[in-house]
Amino acid sequence: MIEKTPEEIKDILESDEKVVILDVREDWEYEICHLDNSLHIPMLQVEDKVETLNKDDTHIMVCHHGIRSRMIGKYLESVGFKNILNLSSGLEGWATDVDHTMKKYERK
Repeated sequence: MIEKTPEEIKDILESDEKVVILDVREDWEYEICHLDNSLHIPMLQVEDKVETLNKDDTHIMVCHHGIRSRMIGKYLESVGFKNILNLSSGLEGWATDVDHTMKKYERK
């Protein structure tokens, strides 16, 4: 797995490279904000749905801060996936560094 900054992920998404954006957050989080064209599979469901993913695709792992996505990226590597990229600072970093219009989680 390779850690990538929001800017690096933005460059990849703007290229012609075929990638799968895998968002592993919970439903309520995904409803707040998400990247367009992302595949949403909550973290606890990934193992049950891993057979629906193509091991040859490049997967960009996404969560709120990059921790859960890193864990799932490591799991995918352990079952034979080769091309895993992790959005290192998660969607929080994406909203801060790339898309200033993206809604962020409300702090209470």
